[in-house]
Amino acid sequence: MTIQPKKPRTKPAEERLDDLMNAAEKLFLSKGFVSTTVSEIVLSADVAKGTFYHYFQSKNDIMEALRTRYMDWYLGHIQTALDNQTSACDKLKSWCENSVKYYVEKQHIHDMLFHDEYHGRGNDHETRAVEQIKSILAFGEKNQEWPALPPELIATMIYHSMHAAVDNLSNSTEYNQYNLGEILYQRFSQLLK
Repeated sequence: MTIQPKKPRTKPAEERLDDLMNAAEKLFLSKGFVSTTVSEIVLSADVAKGTFYHYFQSKNDIMEALRTRYMDWYLGHIQTALDNQTSACDKLKSWCENSVKYYVEKQHIHDMLFHDEYHGRGNDHETRAVEQIKSILAFGEKNQEWPALPPELIATMIYHSMHAAVDNLSNSTEYNQYNLGEILYQRFSQLLK
């Protein structure tokens, strides 16, 4: 008779944290942030309530951690694509195409994190995306691919134009997720010249 080894009583810290965040994300998507309780999150993650409070002080803290995780994923994928480009124009084109691609890929998560019950002014996550665009603008100016422009204003316009266009994908008869990146690139290129 073989004795089965017992399941470990505790998981590694990274795994418990992932379990909590994944459970919260799933519950926030299905029930909404306000309707989800910490008790439901820990039950779904199969961890003790004390484990939740070891990592987070509140539901708001885990929501902020989910936003950071999403933006790390989103900007990381875009940056990987940008790193393969050599000119500022190619970087801007890559940013337009990949920002749409990755936004659409997890749009339901993005909307839950940033729209459904949250939309403030000047949030740090939006600032990170604007900073990524500002670096493309500075690169293009340095390489004389376009003239000096007010970088904060232009980067904000580019980001919010893309964001609004993607939000409108399901209603648009003018563009879709496959051609939107190219359309944005063409319009933004005209803006920069």
